[in-house]
Amino acid sequence: MRAYQAVLPEITKLGATLVAVSPQLPDNSLSTVEKYALEFEVLSDAGSAVARRLGLVFRLSDELLTIYDEIFKIHLPDYNGDTSWELPIPATYVIDPDGVIRFAFVDPDYTRRLEPALILEALRAPEQHLG
Repeated sequence: MRAYQAVLPEITKLGATLVAVSPQLPDNSLSTVEKYALEFEVLSDAGSAVARRLGLVFRLSDELLTIYDEIFKIHLPDYNGDTSWELPIPATYVIDPDGVIRFAFVDPDYTRRLEPALILEALRAPEQHLG
């Protein structure tokens, strides 16, 4: 999130808007915004409804559920407001004003995120016309 915050002025200059979507409850999303001093919106996707429509939701295995709950002390139902123990696969999209996805990056390995420079490159592509 901090890496995306760092390029926010360039994203804005290119006529785009950066928005993050999280399965967390609004109060928890607000905590994330405050913790990282984010100047872009972090929207709450209750029940991962949007992520589910995009085919990006997975349920934690029993082993991962135990690790999250007992080792990391992250009790997902407290953060996300449901008992599903589901998370979205991290994804980044560049969507044009007509709602057409012009660029997509999806990786089930949550440790791999799209480099901010690639977002800027996608926004600068001639066919984008995002401004």
